[in-house]
Amino acid sequence: MKKIIYITSLAMLVLLAPACTKFVDYDPKEDFQITAEDYFKTADDYQKMTIGVYSPLQWLWANTVIGDIASDNAVTGGENATDVLGLQQIDDYQVNPVNSYLTEAWKAAYEGINRANYLEENKSKLDFSGKDALYGEVYFLRAYYYFELTRMFGDVPLFVDRRLGASDSRQLTKSPKAAVYTQIEKDLESAIASLPETNPEKGRITLYAAKALLAKVLIYQERFEDATEVLENVENWPFDLVENMDDIFLQSGENGIESVFEIQYSNKSPFYDWSNPGRGQGNLAVQSAGIRNLTGSSPYGQGWSINLPTQDLADAFEEGDQRKDATILDIEAYKAANPQFNISYLVAPYKNTGLYNKKYLPRKGETSGQVELNYLNNFRTIRYAEVLLMAAEAYNRLPSPVTAKAQQYLNMVRERAFGDQLHNITLSGPALTEAIWEERRLELAMEGDRFFDLVRTGKAASAITGFVVGKNELFPLPQQEIDISGLEQNPGY
Repeated sequence: MKKIIYITSLAMLVLLAPACTKFVDYDPKEDFQITAEDYFKTADDYQKMTIGVYSPLQWLWANTVIGDIASDNAVTGGENATDVLGLQQIDDYQVNPVNSYLTEAWKAAYEGINRANYLEENKSKLDFSGKDALYGEVYFLRAYYYFELTRMFGDVPLFVDRRLGASDSRQLTKSPKAAVYTQIEKDLESAIASLPETNPEKGRITLYAAKALLAKVLIYQERFEDATEVLENVENWPFDLVENMDDIFLQSGENGIESVFEIQYSNKSPFYDWSNPGRGQGNLAVQSAGIRNLTGSSPYGQGWSINLPTQDLADAFEEGDQRKDATILDIEAYKAANPQFNISYLVAPYKNTGLYNKKYLPRKGETSGQVELNYLNNFRTIRYAEVLLMAAEAYNRLPSPVTAKAQQYLNMVRERAFGDQLHNITLSGPALTEAIWEERRLELAMEGDRFFDLVRTGKAASAITGFVVGKNELFPLPQQEIDISGLEQNPGY
């Protein structure tokens, strides 16, 4: 019998967390394989295994990249037309089921789910103080993995009570997206019921992260009344907007006052593997975004010139909007304004726009060991600004819109962007909805949501060259998963 490759039942890898800046740090020399028979005997065992459930979040680095290059926000770039070929195919709308980036997204998400289910299998073995809250983290993480899967692939296999084994080969079927959403909501409601409002270990899931993700899931389903219940009085949540948006994406801005949920990355460990570069603890998206062959004394490190903002995105920002400079680096303008840095870059990237992803541009001193693979930059996955925009959309798309609240939340974001109230929005109805959607593009540019926003709002075909209605709303399931598990491929592939 063939092994299941992508929905895997591999033995769990324990990720030990010594005292350090990020709880995801670990020493691979201390890793070891375990089985249920000789584990889960102490509360510390459960803690360590829960950290293992967090780890596949790091491996989903390309999902954030895909969310922009599949849209009108970015192009793939790179050295040439065959560099990062899977991303080029997604960008050009010539994607097929043999795509390494989509395959990795599938594998990583299901590894996370299998790890969560391993804890679920062993939940009753031991009672200890804080167990409910710990399982709240596990349920959030499982919900997050399923959300990534279903918004990329639609209907997907759904299992929550156990890990899969080799005997499950050819037994898998896809569950309807609605059923996956139902399970996601169930997990998030369980998480909300047990998670604390804060956690002394920065980066660990809290009550508010679960609420924010649940609201996002509900908005994707256009269940706006339910979303407003989750987001009620969101202005009183214990977060704030950072005055200078550029500061959010600095190392000093990690896990700050605007952070609701961040995927943690680290350069503390030398752990990396060139045979699978996205499976270390560093954020490969940062190296990918860097300027190819950059030299000089600027604060920026060089990289591979991938995930380049488009001129269309740059032109979407109004004059005076600080988000443009926080999001996009025009390298020629920067070079001209800073002759003291003696900047040069020898290779213009493929599909050159002259623009670079400043939010995740590599900076000197923020990597170690294997330089390219150990950037420590967290993904700012859910920021308070997005929560405010979700609330604005939900209140404005109610059967009876609450326009004043929608305007209030939208304008909180715009006042930070412009530093005044002169750019506040006074629209209502569908025009206000359009303004909120445009605000999401500007606020969240290069953070991985644009493609999915265009799909869910029905605007993808008009905004994206090559987009085919009835096909490109979803990505193809990995072909090897089709071959091994016998799943039905998505339409059009």
